[in-house]
Amino acid sequence: MSSLKDLLSQIESLQNQVTEVRQREVGEAIAKVRAIIEENQLTVGDVFPSGKAKSAAKKTGKVAAKYRDPISGNTWSGRGLAPKWLAGKNKADFLIAA
Repeated sequence: MSSLKDLLSQIESLQNQVTEVRQREVGEAIAKVRAIIEENQLTVGDVFPSGKAKSAAKKTGKVAAKYRDPISGNTWSGRGLAPKWLAGKNKADFLIAA
């Protein structure tokens, strides 16, 4: 049976091997991709076209607060789970005047 020290040493050795192999394989992949791009005279736009995929990943900004707790001053935009301070109460009573 192996000791803890031996097992830790094996883990470290394997982690080093993984790092070396990954670096080598990534380098080879990059070289292949560059060769294909150069061979076919491709541009960045050819390989990574802009369009729907980019706009779909676009994130929305923060939403303005719609409700305010007069005691603590905490606010809520009206989106997501309602806060505890608003539970069981009329939301209209906490609306922030526009």
